[in-house]
Amino acid sequence: MAQNYFDKGEFDKATSMYEELDKKQPGNFYFTQKLVSCYQGLKQFDKAEKLLLSKKEKSNQPGFFVELGYNAQLQKDQSKADSYYKKAIDAVANQPNYAYQIGQAFEQKQLLQQAYNTYEIGQKNNSSMNFDYQMALLQGQMGNLDVMVVKLLDYSYSNVNATLNVQNQLVLFMQDDAENVFANSLKKELLIRTQKTQDIYWNQFLSWLYVNQKEYNKAFIQEKAIYKRNPESFDDIIQLAQICVNEKDNETAQAIFQFILQNTTDESTILNAQYFLLKNEIANSKPENYPLIQSKFDTLLSQFGDSPFSVDLQILAAHFKAFYLNDFENAKILLDKLMEMQLNIRQKAKVKMEMADVFVFNEKFNQAIIYYAQIQNDLPNDEYSHEASMRMAKTSFFKKDFDWAKKQAKELKQASTQLIANDAVELFLLISDNEAEDSLKVALQDFSKADLLEYQNKPAAALEAFLQILVKHKGQPIEAGTLYKVGRNYEKLGNFAKAISYYQTILDNHKDGIYIDEALFYSAEIYRKQLNDPEKAKSFYEKVVLEHPDSIYFTEARKQYRQLRGDKQQGI
Repeated sequence: MAQNYFDKGEFDKATSMYEELDKKQPGNFYFTQKLVSCYQGLKQFDKAEKLLLSKKEKSNQPGFFVELGYNAQLQKDQSKADSYYKKAIDAVANQPNYAYQIGQAFEQKQLLQQAYNTYEIGQKNNSSMNFDYQMALLQGQMGNLDVMVVKLLDYSYSNVNATLNVQNQLVLFMQDDAENVFANSLKKELLIRTQKTQDIYWNQFLSWLYVNQKEYNKAFIQEKAIYKRNPESFDDIIQLAQICVNEKDNETAQAIFQFILQNTTDESTILNAQYFLLKNEIANSKPENYPLIQSKFDTLLSQFGDSPFSVDLQILAAHFKAFYLNDFENAKILLDKLMEMQLNIRQKAKVKMEMADVFVFNEKFNQAIIYYAQIQNDLPNDEYSHEASMRMAKTSFFKKDFDWAKKQAKELKQASTQLIANDAVELFLLISDNEAEDSLKVALQDFSKADLLEYQNKPAAALEAFLQILVKHKGQPIEAGTLYKVGRNYEKLGNFAKAISYYQTILDNHKDGIYIDEALFYSAEIYRKQLNDPEKAKSFYEKVVLEHPDSIYFTEARKQYRQLRGDKQQGI
C-alpha cells in the first residue's frame, strides 16, 4: 500500500505508512530509503537528513553518505553534496569491499562519474575484484560509446561465460541507434580484432552482430572462417541457414545449404539441405524444369525412404505434384500414405495442412475445411492453428461464402503472427469495402474466381481474370486490390515493366488504400533484383521506411535501404 501511494505521488499517505514500517524494522535499509524519498517528495529535507544521520550513527554504513549527499544536492547545496560523496568514496579506498554497495548507490541516483570512480578505486585497491563490466556500461551511459565497446569486448573475452550478458547490453544500445552509428563502431572494432588474432571467438562475435543486423551473407562469411579452423560441428552454420529461411533470405540460405552438402556426410543434415534447395528451386522454376525436379524427388525419396524421417520432403513432393504437375490424385495418394504413419502431433498437422491445401487446389472446399478444423482442434491456440484458421477463411472466400470468410478474418486480425494478422486485415477489408457498394457481391465473386486461379498456380489465367475485373468494375472499391493482384501476376510471368506500371497506378490513384506499402516494396524489389536500378529501388525502400513503419515489409525495406546507401549517410 505504501508503495502504491508512493507511485501515485501521494507522499503524505506513503510517509505515514513508511514511518510505521521503519519503526517495526529499523534496520531495513529499503524502508529507510523509501521514507527518505517521501520526505524529499514533500520538500522536508531537514527530516530526511535527520533520519539519515541517526541511521548512519547506529549502523556506520558508508552508503548513508551517498543518501546524505543526494539530499544536499536536491537542495542545490553542491559543495555539501560533494563532501558527502567524497566520504563515501574514501570509505571504499579504506575498505574496498564496500565498492559494489557504494557504486550501486551512486548508480541508483544517476551519479555516474561518482559510481565509476568508486568501482575504479575498489578494483585498484583489491585486485581480486572485477568491475570492468560495470565500468564499461557507465562509460556508455556517460556518452563514451567507443570506450564502452572496447571495455565490454575485453571483458567478454576474459570472461567468456559473460558473453551473452555483454551481447544483450550491446543490443540495448543498438535499439536506440537510429543512425546505425553505434553498430558501425562495434563492427569496426570487431573487424580489427578478427584481423589481429586468429581466435575464432571474434569471428563468432562478429557473426552474431551480422545476424542481429540481418546481414546474413556476411554472417555466413564468418561462419565459414570458423568452420575452416574448427570443422568439428555444423551446428552454428545450420542454425544460420534456418534463420535465413525464416527471414526469407533465400539467396544466402541456398549458398549455406550448398556449402553444407559439400562438407557433411550426416544424413539428417543432408536431407534438410536438399529439402530447402528443392523448395527454392521449385519456387523459381519454369515448366520445362519440372521433369528434372521430379527426378530429384524420386532420387531423394528412394534414398531416404518413406518414413517419418522424411515427412517434410514427402509433403513437398505432394505439393509439387498438385500445384505444379496438376496431379491431384498422386498428391493425395502420397499424403494418405503419410497419414497412416506413426507421426507426432505437429507432423500430423503438417500433413493435414497440405492435404487441405491440395483439396482447395482441386476445389473440394468442404473436405479442405474439415482438415483445417482438425488442426484447430489438435493444436488450439497454436500458431499453426492460426494459420489453419486463416486458410479456412480464404477457402470460405473461394467458396464465395463471403459472410463467413469475413467473420473468420475479423477474429484473426489480432493474431500473434504479424503476417497472419496482415492477411486477415486485407481479406476483411476486401470483403467489407466491396459489399457496402455491391449488395449482390458481383465484384467479389469475380475476384474470388481470379484469386482461386492464382492460388492454383495459374498466373496467366489469373492475370486475364483480374484484368477483366479492372474493365468490368472500373472505379469500384475492388479496383485497388485488383491492381495489386495484376502487378503480382505480371511479376510471376516475368513482365516486370508491366508489374511496375500497375504498382505505380496504386501509388497514383489509391494513396489511402491498404496496398500502398505493397506497391512500394515490390516496386523496390523489382528495381533492385530485376531491373538493376539501385537508385530507384532505394527511393521506394525509403518511402516504406519513412511512411509505413507498421508495414510487414518495414524491416526488410530498412535492411535493403541501408545496404543500398552503403550506410555512409546519417539517417534512417
